[in-house]
Amino acid sequence: MPDKVVPPSGTVGIVGGGQLGRMLALAAARLGLKSHIFAPDADSPAFQVVAARTRAAYDDELALKTFASTVDAITYEFENIPARTVTLLSSLREVRPSARALDLLQDRFVEKKFVRGLGIETAAFAPVDSEAGARAAFASIGAPSILKTSTLGYDGKGQRRVQSADDAVKAWHELGKTHCILEGFVDFKRELSIVAARGADGSVACYDLVENVHENHVLRTTLAPASDAAQLTPRAIEIARSIAASLNYVGVMAVELFETRDGRLLVNEIAPRVHNSGHWTIDACAVSQFEQHIRAVCGWPLGNPERHSDAVMRNLLGDEVLAWQAPAQERATCVHIYGKSAPKPGRKMGHITKLYPVGKRPSLG
Repeated sequence: MPDKVVPPSGTVGIVGGGQLGRMLALAAARLGLKSHIFAPDADSPAFQVVAARTRAAYDDELALKTFASTVDAITYEFENIPARTVTLLSSLREVRPSARALDLLQDRFVEKKFVRGLGIETAAFAPVDSEAGARAAFASIGAPSILKTSTLGYDGKGQRRVQSADDAVKAWHELGKTHCILEGFVDFKRELSIVAARGADGSVACYDLVENVHENHVLRTTLAPASDAAQLTPRAIEIARSIAASLNYVGVMAVELFETRDGRLLVNEIAPRVHNSGHWTIDACAVSQFEQHIRAVCGWPLGNPERHSDAVMRNLLGDEVLAWQAPAQERATCVHIYGKSAPKPGRKMGHITKLYPVGKRPSLG
């Protein structure tokens, strides 16, 4: 057991107040831990489920110092928090995952270099910081390719598909002439992900490899476990373990993967946090990804990640949440609604998870 353990009745500080922060706080409460949410928005969903909350900007140093003084350990719910914020908090309290891990995984180009350095495959990529850089990158990568901002993009935001050098230059201007990365298009068979946890003692626990279906760049459905993935799972676990160990990572991370048509696994992105494709674990595992993350952050032993049921998780986007009564009446269906103020097209308002006996889940969700 690590020296620094936050016992029941202790307080976990969570930076970020969205649905992930909300579900982390709910998991902490199951373990007898209190949570203190730090977020800038008054209508943050996580504020609704905790007694302690600080509403302040992520660069408000006085508020951050006061926040740190009230908690025993700190984590964050998403990776777009300024690295300086986490660095400051790290000087005051244990922050897990570390500022180094966040800084490295916030930048797609740096992340891809890191992954390649571990001998793990990715799509071809090149940096783009100028018009000349856009043309040079396209000459290297070719068509089709995807230009993405190096930081801050998610759910398809901050990216453009390009077919020519002129397209690459135009896309770079459309994305604000900021630091970008051009990635080669991968003709993949399907999209997979693995959620893994690494404890403060170095132990690792991996959930089942899952298959993800996206619509308009937003995750729509996760099938747990992925069908016909027995041969892929050992490699996925090896990839996750290698990344976590190299970062001396503590907490939950998700590794998004492409399965190529010839059976290889390529890393698409790494999320240094709990992840949408792991929401099924709340209902299909004794220890969810959220509880697992809290355990790691607080220095507890990791729980068993085995599933007791197969599952299909489906996001409720926009107005779909208004039809909550239908899934609420279905057998073996778990409804999770995030308490957000207003449905907007494509906005994740909640999710439902349908459970099946192990081995009885339909191939398609």
